Amino acid sequence: MARTNGFLSQSSGKLDGQFQTRQTDHGTFLARLPRQTGKARRSEKQANTRCQMANAAANYTLYNEKLKEAFEGKNPGVSDFNAFIQVNYGKNPVYITKQESQSGGCVLGNYQYSCGSLPSIGTAMQGGKLVSNLKLGSVQLSASTTVGELTQAVIGNNAGWKAGDQLTLFYAEQWQDTEGVPRVTMDSWKVILDTGDDTLLWSVVNPIGFASIPVSEGSGQGGYVLGMSVALENGGASWIHSRQKSDGATQVSTQRMKVVSDILSDYQGYDAMIASAQSYGGITQKDVYLNPGVSFGDLSSGTGNDNGNGNGNGNDNGNDNGNDNGNGNDNGNGNDGSIIDGTDEG
Repeated sequence: MARTNGFLSQSSGKLDGQFQTRQTDHGTFLARLPRQTGKARRSEKQANTRCQMANAAANYTLYNEKLKEAFEGKNPGVSDFNAFIQVNYGKNPVYITKQESQSGGCVLGNYQYSCGSLPSIGTAMQGGKLVSNLKLGSVQLSASTTVGELTQAVIGNNAGWKAGDQLTLFYAEQWQDTEGVPRVTMDSWKVILDTGDDTLLWSVVNPIGFASIPVSEGSGQGGYVLGMSVALENGGASWIHSRQKSDGATQVSTQRMKVVSDILSDYQGYDAMIASAQSYGGITQKDVYLNPGVSFGDLSSGTGNDNGNGNGNGNDNGNDNGNDNGNGNDNGNGNDGSIIDGTDEG
């Protein structure tokens, strides 16, 4: 409590809902009022920001301990998790409910899981199978193919590859438990390219993602490319190229998971966001309530006021008596925060 002077010494009562002046025999004193508690105010924009984080975090966990140093050049102090969230925020977001999240649920999404300086490994669907743009020439991978033979095929037919590089496959399966909670199982296999390695390739990696696929007819090219031996159904797959430099630094290619799923679309879009938001307590505040029909994806940071007469300048401090400020910001539960987009594979 502090003694006041000037015009405040002539006033009494609440100021801005946060302070109160009190007249006493010893003068006028200004005291801060206790913070009022009430229903949290959540806008659609806040709900969109928060609700997509749960599934993104669940997908990151699938790669955890497999993605160390998968984001080249990230700022010191930025974790792999934060880098993962930054490059994926707002890009085809996937929403799960609070109950699904608490049950360990996860919907496999087309998330970018690496960002680096090596050329990306391109992928495409061919006859239901995922195939890469890694050329193998005339080599047909089989149970008798060695690591050395794969190495010669990759290095001899693709620029930017050399001995010592690592080729990794991520393969995930989407399924639902008896309660209908979506779940994902992910595996990974890697091979270090070495022209002198006589180890059988399929004893090191799973042949499901190390098969020779004939180049599509009409492409004007012959031979084979690296691809999957089975159709991709209710799951995802992706190859990644990595290299350790002489100074210990790691280089990677920029990649994202390719997903084919029967349930993915059910967890995307406005309706999915609303369902997720409802499980966390719902949306209690409209961003711009005078613009009916405008969804969170169309909202801008305009200068509209929300105080009944169009002239409000008060801040929204998280209680039911707060006013939305004149510049459209909503600070009732913390700022949404700016997200820096990273490199996005085409």
